[in-house]
Amino acid sequence: MAKADKKHPAKGKEPEVRLVSENRKARHRFEILDTLECGIQLTGSEVKSLRDGKLSLDEAYARVKDNEVWLVGADIAEYPQATLWNHAPKRPRKLLLRREERSKFAGQAHEKGLTLVPLKVYFNARGLAKVLLGLCRGKKLHDKREVLKKADSKREIDRAMRKKS
Repeated sequence: MAKADKKHPAKGKEPEVRLVSENRKARHRFEILDTLECGIQLTGSEVKSLRDGKLSLDEAYARVKDNEVWLVGADIAEYPQATLWNHAPKRPRKLLLRREERSKFAGQAHEKGLTLVPLKVYFNARGLAKVLLGLCRGKKLHDKREVLKKADSKREIDRAMRKKS
């Protein structure tokens, strides 16, 4: 009876998601139009490195090549205990998408001149590495400035409200 309870968590609980890395600059540089969760094909030493949190998404993007989607520029640091069987840190990694998702999502990126940007990498409740991929359009300099002005004015208003209370 106890084993059955462990397998199926209570319905009220949210599944545990363990964040590995988030691309914070993407939200500043790009306007995110749509997102999609996809799997990633990794080697054993890469999974160990991800569990240690050794991932950088700063210069990463996704490319469509030969009807497959690849994550390019993501830097997964070498795992020190893997020695001889280690991986190349910046190698392209295949993203796992269903055929209809791939044709719809990657097709939009190709036709409309949009960019596929990884927003975050995490382990889902089952312990699988997932990538949240965003379909993005680059922001112009004046758009970035406008967003910063709005955030600054909102912060000033919040400060004034706190001082009054």
